[in-house]
Order: sequence, then C-alpha cells, then structure tokens
Amino acid sequence: MKLTLGFSPCPNDTFIFDALVNGKIDTEGLQFEPVLEDVETLNRWALEDKLDVSKLSFPALFRTADQYRILNAGSALGNGVGPLLISKEPVSAEQVNAQRIAIPGENTTANFLLHFAFPQATNRTPVLFSEIEDSVLTGSFDLGLIIHENRFTYAQRGLHKVLDLGEYWEKETGLPIPLGCIAARRSLPVSIQEKVDRLIRKSLEAAFAQYPALPPYVEQHAQAMDKTVMHQHIDLYVNKFSLDLGAAGRKAIEQLYATYCKNAGIGTPKDLFAA
Repeated sequence: MKLTLGFSPCPNDTFIFDALVNGKIDTEGLQFEPVLEDVETLNRWALEDKLDVSKLSFPALFRTADQYRILNAGSALGNGVGPLLISKEPVSAEQVNAQRIAIPGENTTANFLLHFAFPQATNRTPVLFSEIEDSVLTGSFDLGLIIHENRFTYAQRGLHKVLDLGEYWEKETGLPIPLGCIAARRSLPVSIQEKVDRLIRKSLEAAFAQYPALPPYVEQHAQAMDKTVMHQHIDLYVNKFSLDLGAAGRKAIEQLYATYCKNAGIGTPKDLFAA
C-alpha cells in the first residue's frame, strides 16, 4: 500500500522521517511518497483532504478533525518552544494591538497563540515564514511572528523580542505548548493508521540512535542553514513528546482544543485521538 506523506523540509521533520522514507527501517509492506512543503501549505491541503498522512499545525487539525486524527508519534510539543513576536525597534506589549503584524499563516499554531495573547491585534498578514525577518527589517511590517529556525537567528540580525508566545501560554495554562502533529486520514483502515504510527516512532528511534550525527537528508533540505542551528532546531523541537505524546502531551492538546472550540463556538468537540 502506498501512502502520501507530507512534512516540512525543516530539520526537525526531516530528522524524524529520514529513516522512514529512505529505506533505513522495515516499513512492513507500506510505501511512502514524501511531499515536502512549508507547514501552512500542508495546513491548506488538509482542508482539501489532499494527503493520507501529514504534518499539521494544531488549528488546521482542529478544523479537519472529521477527516484526520492525531497519531501518537511525530508531534512537536514542549516547554520554551513557542513562536516569538519580534520587532525592529523595541515595542511594548501594550503597543502590539496597533501594529502591522506578519504571520506565518492563518492556520498555524503561532497565529492561534497570537490571538490567545492579543485578541485585539487584528492587523495580520500571512507571509512565508522564512521571509518574516526581512519583512520586519525592511519596514514592510512593524512586527513579525517567527517560528522554526528563525528563533535562533533574529537577535543576530538586530531584531528584538516583544513576547515569547509559548511562554505566555505556559504561564496561563501550566502546560507545554503544542505546536504541530502528525495526522492520518480517518478513512484509512485502523490497522494502517496504527502501523504508520509505529513506523514513525521507529524512524525517530533510528535517528536518535545516530545523533548528534546528522543524516544527509537533513542537511540536504536545510539549504544554507548552519549545522549549529540544525542541532539547535532538532534539540528544541524533537523530544520525548515526539516519540510518545503521553498523558501530559494529550492534556496540553486537549486544553488547546478546548480554547479553540470556545473561540469558534463549537459545542461538541471531536475526539482527536480516536481512530
């Protein structure tokens, strides 16, 4: 059986999926067609039910909960891993609502967390995540909402942190911040969903067994990223929750979902984890 598998070219995702898509583990009869795109593209595709298995931001998963369920392995959650709101000149939290803000996509967890912290900050424009730093430096936007490796590079470029939105979430809820998950089509046979879940964990275990050595697959898709930044990226976003959500991971996701449903006026939430 052949399945389409969507994930981003960022080091955390290529690190997780390298062994799975490059024949380094036994895939138990399954074949995977990898589709590498930025996460907001994958989010939009989920709304079209385009891929069998895909990396998704949690708001996109919430919007497509009738079509997709969360797998236990491959997610990005943690403490101190959230998106950052940055500026060219120092800006106070009180000034945020009046600013022009570049966001990495309408359906991203980052955008959801921005709304959670600043519900009145409505002047937001989607920009490709890798272009947000430049858009703030050139003055196209007053503020930028950065994710991925930009967390490690913004200060070097003279940009200022306005607020760590992950820290804000953790302070308000006492829970780790859920950023993204791996979701499978509910229409797939349950046995296939469970097999994919098991294989993702095996793929990550194989990667961890060789770490800190980086697979060529990671470096190939990281473009000009410095190896130190690749390691920082993996160390921050790939952790125990990536292997197994566990009770703490599920609780954090359920809290995020409850907040989403309250904002969206959804009265009967879907069971996100049931096949």
